Amino acid sequence: MQFLPQFGNFAFMIVAFVVALSVIVAIHEYGHYIVGRWCGIHAEVFSLGFGPVLYSRTDKRGTQWQIAALPLGGYVRFMGDANAASVGSDGQVAPSEMRRTMLGAPLWARTLTVAAGPAFNFILAIAIFAGSIMYQGRSVTPLTFDDLRPLPASYQSDLRSGDVLIAVEGQRFDDVTATTSLTDRVPVQETLTYTIERDGRVMDVEGPYYFPPAVLSVTPRSAADDADIKINDVITTINGEPVFAFSQVQDIVLAADGAPLDFTVWRDGETLTKTIAPRRVDLPLPEGGFETRWLIGISGTIFFEELREGVGLFESVSLGAQGLWNTLTTSLSALQHIIVGQISTCNLSGPVGIAETSGSMAEQGAQSFIWFIGALSAAVGLINLFPIPVLDGGHLVFYAYEAVTRRKPSDRAVQVFMFMGLALILSMMTFTILNDTILCP
Repeated sequence: MQFLPQFGNFAFMIVAFVVALSVIVAIHEYGHYIVGRWCGIHAEVFSLGFGPVLYSRTDKRGTQWQIAALPLGGYVRFMGDANAASVGSDGQVAPSEMRRTMLGAPLWARTLTVAAGPAFNFILAIAIFAGSIMYQGRSVTPLTFDDLRPLPASYQSDLRSGDVLIAVEGQRFDDVTATTSLTDRVPVQETLTYTIERDGRVMDVEGPYYFPPAVLSVTPRSAADDADIKINDVITTINGEPVFAFSQVQDIVLAADGAPLDFTVWRDGETLTKTIAPRRVDLPLPEGGFETRWLIGISGTIFFEELREGVGLFESVSLGAQGLWNTLTTSLSALQHIIVGQISTCNLSGPVGIAETSGSMAEQGAQSFIWFIGALSAAVGLINLFPIPVLDGGHLVFYAYEAVTRRKPSDRAVQVFMFMGLALILSMMTFTILNDTILCP
């Protein structure tokens, strides 16, 4: 009787994965195509997917646009290419047409065309991050109450929409970022006194602990995700002990040292019970490096929604570029720490893990899923720049060799390096699949 729901979840995961991958691949390959066209290199085929062609059409420039049956990637085949990897020549191009081929184009044109794929992935990531910032906006300063988040009836508050928060239990804060330091300055108790400004008057009102155990986000493939914890769930007890502060949850999870915990969860008026075993997780530190902690994979937030204001285009793009930079540097740092054995290889995800994450993020809503596409696009762009033959970075290494020596590497050398690169990629893919399914399920 459990087959249908499980199958439904699996189908949803696959659809989410295919959608995310197709968007990223299409943008990546379009970068190769459009920059190649600008550089005078003719594309014969633009394919989304591999294998049997399901649909195709040829445009006025003679490029065949097609969708193939296996949606696990894509390619652009330029004029004269022997294969989709643009390695070797098919030997069927007239000398007068060589300038329109990848092999016959100037070095600068080939370099720009190859580099455009990862560059377009980075542009997509910045666009998505910036769009998310513009859509969400930012909290106004000073912090202003807008509405209560979904909470059990026991969380009573005298705050109203439009109230400007001045202090909590006498501890003042002047901007949104200062709320993060209140944890160290405000007593952990069920009811707090909030000093507010309402209609020009300063007054004290009562409200719940400002950072309750309410779920703002769920980390994909985490213990909480596996236990079907949802956004807006509120944890009310752990092992029968009532909790009203997110910090209490953190302390109990840390002290459990991986032992299973019984959670009581409030969800839209219903009470649910969940048994969750915390997992050791490697977390990036702001100053660089990683720390290992016991986590269940949730984040929390303050008990009310803040009044928000729009963020301008240029500032959003700047913040989006900063988000891209943070994603790239964190990814490279994680890879370095994995290679030297300082953190677990479980931090490395392959196709199975990415598919599961795609489904999990899609379940959390369109905004989370779109943001995930941006993060994954950044990762795909970064991976493609690795100096491994078969990848774009490998082609750029060949071009760098050509620029320095003033001659192209021999066809034999290219073929050998391509074979080695393909073997490395397949080995890594096999390892990540085993990592996702057996070593770190």
